[in-house]
Amino acid sequence: MTPMNRRGFAAAAAGAAAAAVSLNPQTVQATSGSRRSGTPAPTRTDGLPYDDTQDFADARRGFVAAFTGGPITTDDGTVAWNPDAYRFLADAEGPAPDTVDPSLWRQARLLSHQGLYRVTDRIYQVRGLDLSNMTIVEGDSGIIVIDPLISAETAAAALRLYRDHRGERPVRAMIYTHPHVDHFGGCRGVLPDGAGEDIPVLAPSGFMEHAVSENVYAGPAMSRRASYMYGSRLPAGAKAQVGCGLGLTVSLGTVGLIPPTRSIGSTGEEVTLDGVRIRFQMTPGTECQEEMNFLFPDLRAVCMAENATHTMHNIVTLRGAQVRDAHAWAGYLTESIGLYTGAADVAFASHHWPTWGNDEIVALLTHQRDLYGYLHDQTVRQINQGLNGTEIAENFSLPPQLEAVWANRGYYGSISHNVKAVYQRYMGWFDGNPAHLWEHPPVEEARRWVETLGGQAAVRARARHYTDRGDLRFAVTLLNHAVFNDPEDKRARRDLAALYTRLGHRVENAVWRNFYLTGAQELTHGVTPGTSAALGPDMHQALTVSQLIDGLAVRVDGPKAWAIDLAIDWHIGDEYWHLRLANGLLTHTSGPRPAADAGLTMTMTKAQLLAVLAGRGTDGIRMDGDPALLTRLLSVLDKPAAAFPIVTP
Repeated sequence: MTPMNRRGFAAAAAGAAAAAVSLNPQTVQATSGSRRSGTPAPTRTDGLPYDDTQDFADARRGFVAAFTGGPITTDDGTVAWNPDAYRFLADAEGPAPDTVDPSLWRQARLLSHQGLYRVTDRIYQVRGLDLSNMTIVEGDSGIIVIDPLISAETAAAALRLYRDHRGERPVRAMIYTHPHVDHFGGCRGVLPDGAGEDIPVLAPSGFMEHAVSENVYAGPAMSRRASYMYGSRLPAGAKAQVGCGLGLTVSLGTVGLIPPTRSIGSTGEEVTLDGVRIRFQMTPGTECQEEMNFLFPDLRAVCMAENATHTMHNIVTLRGAQVRDAHAWAGYLTESIGLYTGAADVAFASHHWPTWGNDEIVALLTHQRDLYGYLHDQTVRQINQGLNGTEIAENFSLPPQLEAVWANRGYYGSISHNVKAVYQRYMGWFDGNPAHLWEHPPVEEARRWVETLGGQAAVRARARHYTDRGDLRFAVTLLNHAVFNDPEDKRARRDLAALYTRLGHRVENAVWRNFYLTGAQELTHGVTPGTSAALGPDMHQALTVSQLIDGLAVRVDGPKAWAIDLAIDWHIGDEYWHLRLANGLLTHTSGPRPAADAGLTMTMTKAQLLAVLAGRGTDGIRMDGDPALLTRLLSVLDKPAAAFPIVTP
């Protein structure tokens, strides 16, 4: 056994480790000026049925008690969630302020309701303590927890609120509807010591693979863009962040992951947990790659996970994700209508408020089914007429009978970016026009635009011209080129930030609003590191060795590694993992025997491997061969950027 030089290891690990009209992305984002070119003006949100107050009645129905404990903090004092930050919404009276689209203001006020709610006999929800809801079902001797929020701290507070009013009932089971972090990350707040032998944790088949994969490959970039999407660096307020349409925002506590003890794999599968019968419907490829709805037949209640909520959802999220299948989504909702017509008196989901009455449930499912089906079919129809994604999105409108349904409004997803997502699923990034095949990257393109238009001052002047005409979209395009051509041009940055603010204050879509306003914030104050949810040891432990190696592979600086050819074996348990770095590519295979060409064999546990990758050294690891090979491998790994610029070069 040869100990690795600590100083050499540490060095290697350190290197590794507003327009006059209401701009509305629900339909098209045109302006009055663009009508001259034949583009229709945007739909105004003041034509919606504001006299329909059923959602407000449903959002308040079953209220038991509010959470009054003040800010929820982590062990080090970081505020994970401040339930009082959105009091301005809960206390609001009268019309929407000028800085928020009226339809979005309505949605934000509905989301501001927080506390413990009774859904039906034996079913309760805690809402408004995180992006998602925690649902609690009372069994014969304890409770079943469904989707335990994002953070352990918010989940523990939600469970405490329930127990304060319903008694100290033990957790007998936990269910994850799907592998997005807002549906499992708070699990340690519900089961601090894990599942144990007698506490089942249920999830759809394939849950673990999808739960951890985003955190391995493009996770850092997704997290950065998520700070824009959820407006987590914006202050809450009528001029800034008013939620994200799906919920208020994301909590910033400790994320955990307790692996499922039982996988659900087929529609119609039925289990009984603590005396409660549950019948499942599998819906892969809808809102998540693996997702499931489920019926409580004896309680006449159905959980729709995130497949039918009170907003248009995303076919692809603006933070980044695999494109979802709108056609399959609509198909599974058709199946849901058949399964739950006459079988349920209340439908609840992992976001928003429940829907009561079977006719109302069927109407919700039908409207959402028709929404996703129409988005898919009409986009594909126009693809086959030769239009590209931007052209289709610009003139795409829902049928009036769908557009007027509050649950179909684009607060979280939007018609514009969902249409482009359907296009992307079928056609990819290229629209077929050779002019778009080999375009310059943003900075080089900006330099040529500015040169063509006569310099920075001329570009700013043309931007003012289009701003005065009400065409904020093209004014933003011009000023974006000016900023990318000269990031130190304070006037261009200020003017662009002002336009982003105007656009943000007028869009119905909460996510677009957060993008615009966060962009304005960064143009004004620069890129600043922000707090994000902390990935606890559960997430790292849940990664397979193969996923850990794949995580290293996407960090290899290819050109830096071109001349390297090395082979290392990781011996963990009864398996040998053969790593090979050659031609700038890290590949791996596995088997029961060591590789003949391995220059280094590391015999270790999974925990010791995680310590190596975290830069904590190789203590206790048996090193047979040349330990410098590990140092060399680590030396060519990039460290992901935590706060890279988005609105500047």
